[in-house]
Amino acid sequence: MTRHRRPVAVFDLDNTLASTAHRQHFLERRPRDWDRFFAAAPQDPPLPEGVELCRETAEECDIVYLTGRPERCRRDTLDWLAEHGLPEGPVHMRRDRDFRPARQTKLELLRRLGRDREVRVLVDDDELVCDAAETAGFTVVRARWAVPSEALKDAQEREGRT
Repeated sequence: MTRHRRPVAVFDLDNTLASTAHRQHFLERRPRDWDRFFAAAPQDPPLPEGVELCRETAEECDIVYLTGRPERCRRDTLDWLAEHGLPEGPVHMRRDRDFRPARQTKLELLRRLGRDREVRVLVDDDELVCDAAETAGFTVVRARWAVPSEALKDAQEREGRT
């Protein structure tokens, strides 16, 4: 780790910084309508607790965004972050055909980041991601300020979609 680089703080997006409540209904039907679920993301209202924590953390850390959203959502995601005044930082997204559980994909990236930077904290709403990160030795803040969604939880773990 180089001493001149600031530590990183890693923030999830959905239900950590952005409320997905208005688009959950696309996941509650069968088959799930993933295209419409992700197409509605630009209308996500910000979650004040997460946004405030991200801005405060940016005073001491470089911000890295880590989301299970597929790569095809990059432009909308970058526009949303800018529109809501979130700190600049790299956005790591799921490859379009990568359907591994979020706890695997996110932990993989945390470990990669930790090779040459101090990862000060991960902020995420997914309990399984948080558990895996803590077991691996990372400091975690569990984002419990959004209404949990069983459909989203199932999608993250079983379908590797977000």
